[in-house]
Amino acid sequence: MDIGFSIGGYNIKGWMVAVALPVLSSFAGGVYWTYDTLQRFYGVEAGIVEVVEKSASFDAKAGSLTTRITSVETVAQRNMTQATGLLESRIQTLEQAIIDNDVRGLNQKLATLSTNMTQILEQQKILLDLRSQVDKATTITDGLGNTLDTLSTEIDDIWKAYDSLVDNPL
Repeated sequence: MDIGFSIGGYNIKGWMVAVALPVLSSFAGGVYWTYDTLQRFYGVEAGIVEVVEKSASFDAKAGSLTTRITSVETVAQRNMTQATGLLESRIQTLEQAIIDNDVRGLNQKLATLSTNMTQILEQQKILLDLRSQVDKATTITDGLGNTLDTLSTEIDDIWKAYDSLVDNPL
């Protein structure tokens, strides 16, 4: 039982189809793979051309960017120079102010001032003691003043009485 068929006068047997089908299928796969690879190659080649074209504009932009960077560096350097000059000027002013105010000599002056303040506090304590004594003496003399007024009045009365006895003896 052989299966076969005839095309254009050729007798094709079943086993021939069984052998030819995998061979033709492999051959067709190879042709497809070759075609796909070739198309990918053409795509990469077109991409390379596009990259080369864009790299020219990239070079121009890179040149512009380099110019901008140089400009920014120049401005930054100029600003740093100005800032450094201002800082140096302010530092010199501060140093001169410190020298003029004799900050280093302040420690000795503060020690002297502390000693003087201690002496003033001691003198103030003495003055407060004297003040309390004066207050006590004032209190005593105020009491004596009333007593002396009374005694003075009595003495004046005694003299008047004596004068009146002299003028009018009993």
